[in-house]
Amino acid sequence: MTDILTVTLNPALDVLTTIDRVSDTHKMRCGPAIKHPGGGGVNVARVLHRLGANCVALYLAGGVTGERHHQLMRAEKVHCHLVPIAEETRESFSAHELSSGHDFRFVLPGPTVSMAEYEACFGYVVHHMPKQFLVISGGLAPGVPTDFYARLAALAKSQGVRVVLDTNGPALHVALKEGVYMFKPSLRELRELTGQVLPDAASWKAAAQQLIHKGQAEVVAVSLGEEGAMLVTATQAWRAPSLKVNVQTTIGAGDSFVGGMVWALSAGQALENAFQVGMAAGAAALLAPGTSLCQAVDVFELMCVAGYETI
Repeated sequence: MTDILTVTLNPALDVLTTIDRVSDTHKMRCGPAIKHPGGGGVNVARVLHRLGANCVALYLAGGVTGERHHQLMRAEKVHCHLVPIAEETRESFSAHELSSGHDFRFVLPGPTVSMAEYEACFGYVVHHMPKQFLVISGGLAPGVPTDFYARLAALAKSQGVRVVLDTNGPALHVALKEGVYMFKPSLRELRELTGQVLPDAASWKAAAQQLIHKGQAEVVAVSLGEEGAMLVTATQAWRAPSLKVNVQTTIGAGDSFVGGMVWALSAGQALENAFQVGMAAGAAALLAPGTSLCQAVDVFELMCVAGYETI
């Protein structure tokens, strides 16, 4: 039995290129393309595997793009279970502007998934429930009902498995009503979810604890971009500054953060120590282009300088 299962309903083959400057009308001549297997839960599983966790990535895959995605996962030796679909796995295209250092990300909606296909995914979870964590990360594919993540959360909770959720939109609202162990919003997503301005750290903490007191999550990890992150429970909160690294990309830090935290928690580390690992993993993901994600050696090195304070 696996310790951790990640679920990705709308994976993508991530394609990254470089360009001097993004502009309209004219043809933009790009640099060589770098390709990685992508999608929220896929990325979390890649990080967990690198850190040595007992993890399986469950995802939908179809067509030539889906096969290429799976080849890249096999090359990384990540344990996977594919649910085949009739339509083509999507691509996600990013351009790194050399003149500014900005990343421009173009996200396609993905294939339409049939009831038989997404129910096959649910059935796999039913029969292969992990011992410790179910990580639900990324958006829903077209055709998947908005209560799908809520159903997964209810199933896992009924068997004592902790659910980690990182998604958005209507599926997020419905899943939070079911309640999860940990939820990772960005500050923008927290504002959208609560309908509040949230101008400062005190309001961020209060908004997160509001969700906790409603039973929507036990732990809320708020990513703050260049300002670091905040970890909140019903009775405690910690704030961590971002780590100074040589940034090659802004892509993949959130998934690496989740992977680092889940790995540490699955190893029995205290919540604040897991937060420290998550910060190190998120920073390590910035060191390589595209969705290369963090490497274990960089995570362990950055853990030595990752700090936090109780607030």
